Amino acid sequence: MPIAFFEIDDRGVNDYNETYYTQLDVINKKKKSDYYPDRLILVEHPDVYTFGRKSKNSIPWNLKNAFAIERGGEATFHNPGQLVCYPLLTLREGEKDVHLHLRRLEETIISVLKEFGSLGERRTGATGVWIVGKQKKIASIGIAISSWVTFHGVALNVNNDLSGFSKIDPCGFNANVMTSMKEELGDSCPAIEILKKSFIKHFSTQFNRLPAEIALNLKKRETTKVDKQLVE
Repeated sequence: MPIAFFEIDDRGVNDYNETYYTQLDVINKKKKSDYYPDRLILVEHPDVYTFGRKSKNSIPWNLKNAFAIERGGEATFHNPGQLVCYPLLTLREGEKDVHLHLRRLEETIISVLKEFGSLGERRTGATGVWIVGKQKKIASIGIAISSWVTFHGVALNVNNDLSGFSKIDPCGFNANVMTSMKEELGDSCPAIEILKKSFIKHFSTQFNRLPAEIALNLKKRETTKVDKQLVE
């Protein structure tokens, strides 16, 4: 399968609702045009709770800033210090498999963790990434696919306050299963800006796609090469 390209949309800290509607706008445009580019949104959200298809009808009445959305899975919590990654991809032939998409996201996170000295693993029947040898979950995954266009994604706990998980049963588990890179690595925990670069690198490998800026550089290099040959 030939390599495709994706745009990087780094939003820093951004309101959940604003990012959510950006996703909807992108997937609608992608459905209308085969040429609309894939996009990877990287973001931290102010405190917010989201409830997937398995639990969207059970939002606690007294929980503030909560949204019922169309992704798979149950409840989760987002807050600053957590890296959230939303791949908006048009799945190609050989990629049109929900489980494959989930496994690729898990493997991306596992590769990121390994790069910084923490070992993650999959658990049968428990989508997401767990710490090897511990009953601790470090990354949650919930996706949606519409007309083979993906949205929603993965949230990696980096150095965020985990106490917000105590108001829900994250992904159907007790809140005390949640951990973060800061909890696991202490002072060795990398900054989110460094983790973004690592995620892009491993995401690119797992999904056989290159960032669009690399594509532009390759095109410039080829153009320069042709121009040089013409001069010679």
